[in-house]
Amino acid sequence: MYIASCPLRVSLFGGSTDNPYFIKKFGYGSVLSFACNLKTYITIHIDKLGYNIEAGKYIINYSRREETSKISDIQNDPVRVVLEHFQSNPITVSLTSDAYSQGSGLASSSSYINSLIMCLSLIHNKPLTQSEICNLSFQLESKINPYSGYQDPYGCGIGGFKRIEFEKNNIVKFNFLNTDLFHHYDSHLVFTGVTRNSVDILKDISNNIDNLLPLLDTLHQAYEELNSFNYDKFLELINISWQQKKSTSDSILSNKKVIDIDQELTDNPTVISHKLCGAGNGGFFLVFSKPDSLRTQLKSVKISVEANGVLGRSL
Repeated sequence: MYIASCPLRVSLFGGSTDNPYFIKKFGYGSVLSFACNLKTYITIHIDKLGYNIEAGKYIINYSRREETSKISDIQNDPVRVVLEHFQSNPITVSLTSDAYSQGSGLASSSSYINSLIMCLSLIHNKPLTQSEICNLSFQLESKINPYSGYQDPYGCGIGGFKRIEFEKNNIVKFNFLNTDLFHHYDSHLVFTGVTRNSVDILKDISNNIDNLLPLLDTLHQAYEELNSFNYDKFLELINISWQQKKSTSDSILSNKKVIDIDQELTDNPTVISHKLCGAGNGGFFLVFSKPDSLRTQLKSVKISVEANGVLGRSL
């Protein structure tokens, strides 16, 4: 049996400037994000005389169970593209997560793909570095969603709090950041109860990439404030960036339930700053508050920075 885990990523600034169409036009994008302590998990098993070896079946277990004799018939997109890449023989794959993963805005698809690549590389005795896994993950996810950004696989697969810079020709640079901010403030994820497919939102954003330039300006300012330990200003900029992000596309905040939660968090005196994670219109809000002070009836979970990225081993 082979097992792997990979953090979910939480983006603070610069989301959508990692869009390949943005980078193609402007030559540069950047995000501030962190790998969090909520993770996805993959287990892969190859039986000795059973569904895999004897019956020649691929068994895929997640919120449903798939059983098929051909990789191309697998409905789970992340599993299918990774198994196709490795030309895998019949195996049993199980996927689980610490948080709602479908349409979460936490890059769960990239996290799962990273873990799958880790396991399959071990099975095929072709171990890959975390950076190599992230690079391959981006290529494979682009087959599923051509509008997916660069930050997702790298934000999940490489641990820590970091600034990631993206340039043309697949150049990715990392600057790992001090996590002192998270000792002074609590960070929570608040679930909207709404899941969505990000493709349509990302497509709309890709058609209006000039609108994203203010997000990059705010990121540069936030980076300077963080390095100067001006945490109050840094958190204020999260709110400013969220307002900018909402103005880039009407599809980012169009669901009434999500709109109502956004307003509730804005009005909550215990919330210092908040933003919606990922492409928008569902999933999780990120909330910052003073230590042990958040008061809300909304479903939430406290999170922290995870130092490790994607990890895997055989049993």
